[in-house]
Amino acid sequence: MPQLPRLSRRTLLRGSALAAVAGSAIGQPTRKSAAAPVTVVQILDTSMAQQDVAKDFLLGSRAAWQDINAQGGLRGRPVRHETLEIDGSAKAVRQAVQAAVADPSCVALSGTAGDPVAAQVAQLLTTAPAGLAHLAPWLQNSSAPLGDSTFPVFAGRAEQVAHALKSLALVGVQDVGVVYASAAEQGRHQDDIARIAAGMDLRLRAYPGTGDLSALGQRLGPQSPALLLFIGGTPELVQFTQGLDRQQRQRFVIALSDVNLQAVQQMGGARSTPVIATQTVPMVTSALPVVRHYREVMARLFDEPPVPLSLAGFVAARATFAVLQGIDGPLTRSAVLAACQRQQPVDLGGLRVGFDARRRAGGYVTQTMLTAGGRVVG
Repeated sequence: MPQLPRLSRRTLLRGSALAAVAGSAIGQPTRKSAAAPVTVVQILDTSMAQQDVAKDFLLGSRAAWQDINAQGGLRGRPVRHETLEIDGSAKAVRQAVQAAVADPSCVALSGTAGDPVAAQVAQLLTTAPAGLAHLAPWLQNSSAPLGDSTFPVFAGRAEQVAHALKSLALVGVQDVGVVYASAAEQGRHQDDIARIAAGMDLRLRAYPGTGDLSALGQRLGPQSPALLLFIGGTPELVQFTQGLDRQQRQRFVIALSDVNLQAVQQMGGARSTPVIATQTVPMVTSALPVVRHYREVMARLFDEPPVPLSLAGFVAARATFAVLQGIDGPLTRSAVLAACQRQQPVDLGGLRVGFDARRRAGGYVTQTMLTAGGRVVG
């Protein structure tokens, strides 16, 4: 397959989503190899609600697999990185998993994104085991059943919320507003958030987003908390902060790792409202070898700045490769699943990835801030 051209995030997932279940090989080495390729399948939710997360995450994963194959692949075997783009429905998830299972060269699912589809895949593999490891999904739902096949390497939403609220509690904050981008977001997360806040003696006030989030931001009264935890994605956060920007009172918004602060800035959000976002990977400016490698590969292959979500996609692919590389003997689905179940930690250039008893990889969480002046700082 010829070398892919430099691509932007905006063009990466263009095309019919469900048509992609047929798949197209990407991430293959530029030279032909006598060895049969091994396939890793990545399922991506390209629905309107999740496409921004999927685009960034795929960008990092694709960069990693291209770089891996340029360095010789898996002990001389090319790794075929297959992407299945779906609309996020339960039917589409089943079709995608069935397509992966039907491919005899597929040894693992890797880097499923975004969160709702990752949770659906985990649930499906629990109720209908396929003997296929589900590695490093973008699984933010901390309550999702993992079964024996799903192996997250990123801290979940509960860990991120706990990190954010703990930071507030340490500086004496007692009242926090929680803004839900939709009723669905509120239904999924309000119990976990209430439990975490109660453990820190924080008082919560919920603001459900039932329509125009910009209007919600404008009508928050003077008695509402100055610190607001936002549960939703990038486009919704932009709308909400555009409403807040019209108020005279200064607010501070805390968002979670599904949010891309650079995109918030580009879309005209948070012009006078500082936003702090949690992230489950190191800062993209970090000196860790894995992050330096990520920046170098991204600069070489893609016309996009480094952002946490694409770094997460890069880490997901590198973590998957580390597991595959550590397998002695035939590289089969059962061998990959057994290697994951042994839960051996791996070092990805200074970032240690392992699994605890709940298969959450150490709960790594840090924060980035978009200042009122438009700078993104760590």
